[in-house]
Amino acid sequence: MARRGKVASERLKMEAAEEVGFADKVRESGWDDVTTKEIGLMVREMIRRGEVALLQKYRQDQT
Repeated sequence: MARRGKVASERLKMEAAEEVGFADKVRESGWDDVTTKEIGLMVREMIRRGEVALLQKYRQDQT
């Protein structure tokens, strides 16, 4: 079960990296070469996605 969560987590990180534009760098060099700024952009994107999901759930619950 833990492995399943880790795979999903890795997938979500790559989706966020795609969105902010450094996924190719990760594919070529791995996560070790990613800058702090890039990680910050990725985290910001993941937070944005979470907020959107919460808002959608809230709107569904209101109907």
